[in-house]
Amino acid sequence: MTDIVDELQWRGLIALSTDEDALRKAFADGPVTFYCGFDPTAPSLHLGNLVQILTMRRIQQAGNRPLGLVGGATGLIGDPKPNAERTLNAPDVVAQWVERLRAQIAPLLDFEGPHAAIMVNNLDWTQGLSAIEFLRDIGKHFRVNKMIAKEAVSRRLNSDAGISYTEFSYQILQGMDFLELYRRHNCTLQTGGSDQWGNLTSGTDLIHRAEPEAVVHALGTPLITKADGTKFGKTESGTVWLDPEMTTPYAFYQFWLNADDRDVSKFLRIFSFRSHEEIEELERQTEERPQARAAQRALAEELTTLVHGAEQTAAVTAASKALFGQGELAELDEKTLTASLSEVPHVQVAELGPVVDLFAEVGLVASKSAARRTVKEGGAYVNNVKVAAEDAVPAKEDLLHGRWLVLRRGKKNLAAVEVTGA
Repeated sequence: MTDIVDELQWRGLIALSTDEDALRKAFADGPVTFYCGFDPTAPSLHLGNLVQILTMRRIQQAGNRPLGLVGGATGLIGDPKPNAERTLNAPDVVAQWVERLRAQIAPLLDFEGPHAAIMVNNLDWTQGLSAIEFLRDIGKHFRVNKMIAKEAVSRRLNSDAGISYTEFSYQILQGMDFLELYRRHNCTLQTGGSDQWGNLTSGTDLIHRAEPEAVVHALGTPLITKADGTKFGKTESGTVWLDPEMTTPYAFYQFWLNADDRDVSKFLRIFSFRSHEEIEELERQTEERPQARAAQRALAEELTTLVHGAEQTAAVTAASKALFGQGELAELDEKTLTASLSEVPHVQVAELGPVVDLFAEVGLVASKSAARRTVKEGGAYVNNVKVAAEDAVPAKEDLLHGRWLVLRRGKKNLAAVEVTGA
């Protein structure tokens, strides 16, 4: 890779930059030490954070050194809200979340070699700082008129909720992070989402005042949106998290597999580490044969492997195929099967009943008569076995892992029944 700026532009990852030409020269003269911050305001990172981590990975692969900052101090301030005050979490909870987030970021960066990544925590340089020191050494460099002009601040000032001093001063804390990393590690670039631009430039402004000879940069990635107008990284069941206990690997895989054809090209460029040629070929296949979903499958496999590992990817792809009759359901482990069935319509019953009753109860058909018609027409399946008789009743031995039946109408309509009294 000869020019990381060109690479980021091709992938649609540059929305804002303090000075793109100067940043390009800094990379050319490199290596550049850069950082991105993640506040522990939840027990897991999500897909929006993944954009930032993978952008860091790309810049590192181009020969630069990343600092992954998990904000043990700024996390105590809470998660920003556009129209309300932040929720403050207990210090012991935030400390636990710091460790969880560090463990999610670390596997995606390289901690060996000449450009080895470093994990840092802003609590290290803030917890011993007195209020007087903070005001004398840091606060004196900030101009209130500029702070008020920041979009996030002005929006809150003009809202009914107003803005607290805590919220107002957050940009000072983030600016101090950049200054401290510049002094400790010669860090000269901060990356982040474009919605954080005001906070990013607080850091560059502070360094220019405190260290007049310094040349530093900020780079903002665009906010990702979906073609249908819904928020990126959201599903009907909620946010797509990186923690497998909060979003199962199967659900994570399905998020990418179900990407809209209008979005998949953008997602490939932002998230995939395939070459330009490979991505352009997948884009061509999507345009010519969208029903094959080649790009979605490639993206789902790559991202699930990157976040959850090859073994989990193999398990969820096997489950995805088996649910639609292209593999053996009985070979799926219970955890993977349960996770996959949680993503389809399902009901719990105390005991087994006729197939037509189960089809109607789970909502695969509108009525029992419709279920009988589906059986008669050869379109009803239980555990991928075609139901031959309208009065068929599954046996206890048919239950997968002693509890599950997978029902299918036709090729694509899936549901599940969990028998709790078996």
